[in-house]
Amino acid sequence: MKGRARGSCQHAVSIAVIAALAPAALAGAAAQEYAAPAHASAAHGKAISYTCLGCHGIDDYKNAYPMYSVPKLVGQNPEYLAAALHGYRDGDRSHLTMHSQASTLSDQDMDDIAAYFAGKPLAPTGKAQGSVPQAATLCVSCHGQDGVAIAPVYPSLAGQHQDYLVRALEEYRKGGRNNPVMKGFAATLKDEDIHVIARYFSHLKPSLSTESRPYTWLTAR
Repeated sequence: MKGRARGSCQHAVSIAVIAALAPAALAGAAAQEYAAPAHASAAHGKAISYTCLGCHGIDDYKNAYPMYSVPKLVGQNPEYLAAALHGYRDGDRSHLTMHSQASTLSDQDMDDIAAYFAGKPLAPTGKAQGSVPQAATLCVSCHGQDGVAIAPVYPSLAGQHQDYLVRALEEYRKGGRNNPVMKGFAATLKDEDIHVIARYFSHLKPSLSTESRPYTWLTAR
């Protein structure tokens, strides 16, 4: 029993340390990996993102295998989107198609595409919408009480696809994404915690949304 109690205390201390350090550590890691330029051209981003729209320009489009919803990008922070593209290009995130796409892009291209897809980032209210589940209490320290990130280098999660959020947390837990703070946090989660967190953030509004793809006969309903 003493050993079990000691283990529980150590686990609680680990969570407390992550809670205290997460915002600063995430910001520091992002600053080292990616620094947003003073200017980005959304117009140029739109011009070169036609292949991106093949997945990110269709509502509820699914990744083929494993199957989960492609994330919504409109309303996201452009700094975060550019950092994510760097991660796919540099191998910090595992996704063959995204790696192939990002490998063809310059740093400026990534910034421009991020500016295009982000559009007008969600504005924070600083208020929780109902009670925050216990499993998500640490998440809101970076991702906001209302699902809108507290800093541009963090992703906003409000209204994001629930199954995508589950997939992202599983990738942090299993090594598909290498952010050290998120990996440490995800390692503490049970499967049920992951689903509670994803369900909570996916229902928050105002929500991220999907960029409208230019109309063609292929996108007609």
